[in-house]
Amino acid sequence: MSSNLSRILDSVDPFIGTAATDLPAAQGLAAAWWWPKAQVGNTHPGACYPLGMVSACACSGAYPTGYGLYGISKEGAPEPMYDEYLASGFTHFQQSGTGAIRKYYNYFRVTPMVEPLDSLGNRWRLRDEEAAPGYYAATLENGIRCELTVGAKTAVHRYTFPESSSSRVVVDFSYGGLAIEHGTTVPLRAGIESLGQGSAQGTVVMEGIPLSVYIDTDAPGWRQLVWYDRRRVDGGTRLDFDYIRRTTLRPFGLMFMGPTRAGQVVEIRMGFSMRGTEQAKRNLEQALPGQAGFDAALADTQDAWSDYFSQVEVQGGTPERRTVFATSLYHSLIKPCFAQDESPFWPSKGPFVFDIATMWDMYKTQFPLLTALNPAKGADMLEAIVRIAEEEGNLPIGYRMARGSDRFFRQASALAHTVLADGYQLGLEGPEWDWALVHMQDDLRRGYGEDYTERGVVHPISHTLDLATGYWCTAVLARGLGDLKLADELEAKAKGWVNAFGPDGLLRDSSFYEGGRWNYSFRLLHDMAARIGLAGGDREFTAVLDRFFGYGADPAVQLGVPPFGTEFAMGLDLNRFEGLNNEPDMEAPWAYHYAGRPDRTAEVVHAALSYQFGTGRGGLVGNDDSGALSSWYVWASLGLFPVAGQNLFLVNAPAFAEARLRFGGNDFELVTTGHAETGIGADAHGTAPRYVQSARFDGKPLDQSFITGNQLHGGGRLEIELGPEPSDWATKTRPPSASDRADHARDAGARIQEFLP
Repeated sequence: MSSNLSRILDSVDPFIGTAATDLPAAQGLAAAWWWPKAQVGNTHPGACYPLGMVSACACSGAYPTGYGLYGISKEGAPEPMYDEYLASGFTHFQQSGTGAIRKYYNYFRVTPMVEPLDSLGNRWRLRDEEAAPGYYAATLENGIRCELTVGAKTAVHRYTFPESSSSRVVVDFSYGGLAIEHGTTVPLRAGIESLGQGSAQGTVVMEGIPLSVYIDTDAPGWRQLVWYDRRRVDGGTRLDFDYIRRTTLRPFGLMFMGPTRAGQVVEIRMGFSMRGTEQAKRNLEQALPGQAGFDAALADTQDAWSDYFSQVEVQGGTPERRTVFATSLYHSLIKPCFAQDESPFWPSKGPFVFDIATMWDMYKTQFPLLTALNPAKGADMLEAIVRIAEEEGNLPIGYRMARGSDRFFRQASALAHTVLADGYQLGLEGPEWDWALVHMQDDLRRGYGEDYTERGVVHPISHTLDLATGYWCTAVLARGLGDLKLADELEAKAKGWVNAFGPDGLLRDSSFYEGGRWNYSFRLLHDMAARIGLAGGDREFTAVLDRFFGYGADPAVQLGVPPFGTEFAMGLDLNRFEGLNNEPDMEAPWAYHYAGRPDRTAEVVHAALSYQFGTGRGGLVGNDDSGALSSWYVWASLGLFPVAGQNLFLVNAPAFAEARLRFGGNDFELVTTGHAETGIGADAHGTAPRYVQSARFDGKPLDQSFITGNQLHGGGRLEIELGPEPSDWATKTRPPSASDRADHARDAGARIQEFLP
């Protein structure tokens, strides 16, 4: 590990995003943006394994991760539930950066105590919190020092006790969810067994999922027993519940207890599985063979994080900007959860992926980053998505660790198609592409898709854009696999996006899931040339974008704490860019590229990097949405942006002087000349060079503002010259669109290749 890499990894601050937004006062363009949604990142600082299925964190019951201070917050500043950071214990399986997704986990609460069992459920103050990738620690006000680490399918707790005649570690199998109305999770069935010699096991069925744990403790001489309704079951070694109702639920679980001397350490090792206690035990033994404990588990997890961080190395940057960048990369790699051979819904082995909780955000930024850093994981995710369709009847819009999830049909349609199209064009191995095409085609008629098939338009109108893009992405596979007739039919259907727009060049009036018609009007469609034509041409399209981003506008007044007065309606009436507080318009800054104005993209992105992200607990402008927002920051800082489903990356001015990337298993270099360091907030100097003057790729002039995904994954060297004023770079050759050629029924990849040097 290079010293530079070590500094990047050490710069991660998992506390960023855990509290209400607290950013430097926005200046210039960023001051005109209006934030409609909750002003909090909704992240947690708990121990996480990169893309692992297990996390562990202090639990207060706050919304939505279980950690922190706040109750439900949908708009404006979040309202506190608590005045200080508290914990009733330490739970597993947290969300990351989400909002109201209705499945909140926080299962198998572990509580170290020196108090009687009656005190279980109390919340103790947290002191001296620490967090790093794979590690979380805090001291409870009762004097117990608590440390947590996790593996992909395991967790290890280490507790350092004060002197006590009766210390204990209590595992609550009945706890789940949040301490908000309708936020608790109640098990349907459960079985617990104390095996003796410090071992125990059990299974609970939560949200339709049989989640099993195998527990091994390092507490010589301690007693172990089961308990029910905060009372010990003396002499009992088992508890079985065939049917639990919310009205009859009483807490139950396991307990290990004994005297401790001051400084005595007790470790609890836990293996998890969705396929029974035997597999949970195997998962623990494989991860931590023999007597390996906390230190070994932490070292393995830190190595796993180091492997990812070694692939993204940047040069330069102020300490604050490097902290935000490093933490953004970290947040980008927490979700989704990969659980090989763990599907509780089908018996065969193979990849299983859950907590694709906010796919309508993740597909734009997080999925391309995941696939770039780990193509094998990307292929596994695609295989798992196809398997979901095979086993459960449809491609998911979102997928959680819960049976009977609603698949988020209201939010969007046909989003998996973009990921599958990108994976196919990148040549990822693993998915059966013929079978994927079958499911993609079938899924286009699901839900709102039936109306689209018959009429070419559907409301909510954003689904018209989703489905048109889905048809385009499906055509990419059909043409690549040789079914030209099907590809022609699909591409004809893909032209239906035009029906979503009105005579003013914006989306028609409709209902929208968050945002409004302005926020959804600048999606990077597969035919941006025709879309700009609808607006009247480059100049007219640029003028509408300028209005949307607030050029020349007065600063916006942000929402405070609910309830709101007239400021909410006034904010909506601005029809303004939501400044990454919300994600429907997160790709909009790059729409300027298609109108020949990459200088405008540079200005908007520079303003966002400077004023919408910061250090400290309040460093995120809105919900991180499973890493989608953080992934946006990573890409934007590298001067790149992925166009979902089109195997395309748009080029912009990077925020760092140099970057060395290991993408697609190959080395890719980003090198700038004329770069000047800029900080965050007041340190974001307005005169810093931020405009691309010229670019070269592998020594050849790059006169257009894009490269392909295959070029990025294949390795190379991108050189970018920066300057303080706009230039004519990339103003003539635009990123490819479906209507660029009369014979546009050609392979999308080949169409892009025509533009390459």
